[in-house]
Amino acid sequence: MAVADDQALVRTGFRMIVQSQPDMEVVGEAADGKEAIDLVRRERPDVVLMDIRMPHVDGIQATREVAGIARVVILTTFELDEYVFDALAAGASAFLLKAAPPEDLIKAIRVVAQGEALLAPSVTKRLIEEFARRPEPPARRVKDLETLTDREREVLTEVARGFSNAEIAGRLHVSETTVKTHVAHLLDKLQLRDRVQAVILAYESGLAG
Repeated sequence: MAVADDQALVRTGFRMIVQSQPDMEVVGEAADGKEAIDLVRRERPDVVLMDIRMPHVDGIQATREVAGIARVVILTTFELDEYVFDALAAGASAFLLKAAPPEDLIKAIRVVAQGEALLAPSVTKRLIEEFARRPEPPARRVKDLETLTDREREVLTEVARGFSNAEIAGRLHVSETTVKTHVAHLLDKLQLRDRVQAVILAYESGLAG
């Protein structure tokens, strides 16, 4: 795990929270986006806690550079639409406010490390509103959706609505294991990294809305 934030006190606070967990370790800290990119490329941590507003290279650009190496949890003071969408589009797997309690941060790290994605409810709402404001969502990669089975398309729609695997299982009257299998298959077919990318694709293609 790595921590990138331009404020030393913030980095120290995150480090203390993370290292309070016996199975977590901070392998390095970065004070700006360029340092974050170098750190991730060098240490290859599983997860990066990334601030958005940093000098030289901001957290959005840094996320774009490292998302293929590590999973990124965006932490920011600013809950603004453009940051939410840009961070997720850049490859972030989670987006939390710095004011979130420590247990929420630990939960986010664990969820993201396991290959899932986590969005605060308010962030999911803003993401949906962002697409709702667009008059005509671009039909991006619609042909890829044709490779999905009817059930996989159904599961993708439920994922885009913000439901967890357990909730989808209840709604579709199948086991949670079955839902996990469908999610894994659709991510693989669509060549998506995680649920965040699936949500973005579902809205951009008009499948959800």
